[in-house]
Amino acid sequence: MTVTFMRPLDHIEKEFLKKRVPRVYVGDTVDVHVKILEGDRERVQIFTGIVIAKRHEGLGETFTVRRMVQGEGVERIFPIHSPRVVNIDVKKKGKVRRAKLHYLRERIGRATRVEERIVAAEAEPPAQKPGLKPEEPAAAGKTEKKS
Repeated sequence: MTVTFMRPLDHIEKEFLKKRVPRVYVGDTVDVHVKILEGDRERVQIFTGIVIAKRHEGLGETFTVRRMVQGEGVERIFPIHSPRVVNIDVKKKGKVRRAKLHYLRERIGRATRVEERIVAAEAEPPAQKPGLKPEEPAAAGKTEKKS
């Protein structure tokens, strides 16, 4: 038997949650498209970096993205369900063994790279033998006689 507990404000927050939220994991390299207001104009700015932390909690769910700009580390915390976050594109999946990657803050240069995770669903199907159609099974040693 599974018992789920709701927090007092969950039913109010439910209407503000985004319907389609991309799956973002710690270690992934992402492009976050953010709306920026400049005076009376609005534009979209892209922030590219590695996800170093995630926090799960309903409407307050956030993730932290870190990147290097002119030798200086820059981190931004983005609320996933914010209307200012227009889109999140996952560029590379990262293979990590930690829930938080704060150790990347002390690293410089190539030491900040995260190994890429190969996802089985994205792998190519095995190549077929030339000349065979996909729906035809290979007939081993049998030939048909034409009259």
